[in-house]
Amino acid sequence: MPEQPPYLRIADELRRRIAEHVWEPGDRLPSRAQIGQECGVGENVVRRAQELLISQGVLEGRAGSGTYVAEPRQRVRVVRSSARERPDGSPFRADMKAVGRQGDWESRTEAKVPAPADIAARLGIAEGDLCVRTTYEFLADGRPVQLSTSWEPYDLTAGTLVVLPEGGPHAGAGVVNRMAAIGVTVSHAVEQPEPRQASAEEASLLGIQKAALVTHIRRTYYSDQGRPVETADIVVPAAHCEIVYEIPINRH
Repeated sequence: MPEQPPYLRIADELRRRIAEHVWEPGDRLPSRAQIGQECGVGENVVRRAQELLISQGVLEGRAGSGTYVAEPRQRVRVVRSSARERPDGSPFRADMKAVGRQGDWESRTEAKVPAPADIAARLGIAEGDLCVRTTYEFLADGRPVQLSTSWEPYDLTAGTLVVLPEGGPHAGAGVVNRMAAIGVTVSHAVEQPEPRQASAEEASLLGIQKAALVTHIRRTYYSDQGRPVETADIVVPAAHCEIVYEIPINRH
């Protein structure tokens, strides 16, 4: 059996000390040099071990101050389900209310943005065709828990009251309800989740360590005619949120 990499061994040792209350939540860890000397490894090995535990939410780094044992933080449950589409309000706010939190979001929309190649492929349009792009930062009790970048084909909504997802009489109603307002029936959505590391920009927006683990969900809504009407990249920090899928059962 291959020998465990040194940084994983050190990560296990740091995790053990926390579990045995050698260090309590909020405590500042000794310097990397001190830990390395105690464990017989170099500072770079300790750094990699600490970065791993930061990405898992066990530790937190504070610029110019050091590395600390993270305070326990209840993970926010994010439900992915067809039942989330509500005629009377935001599914995100409903999700947050169900777990006793205040849900809100900030957004910025840009119209007539040329579609990059990957987005064009997902929307079934030509590269460079115009889209409406909206970026979101979703908040639970004022703290960021989810990012999303949404793309809609401009030719689908141009000249209608729903061309701006967060503007007009249908602002914030969600893709399904907004499309219904212009006579487009959304029949289903496809989601592809995968784990990866956060980019520097994502980490800054979410208040997590650079390269921390996130779940990246590629979601696309389709009309009953089979046309993609919206696609989005959703980013959720693994240490702060748990993603739950509800699967409807058709009994007919």
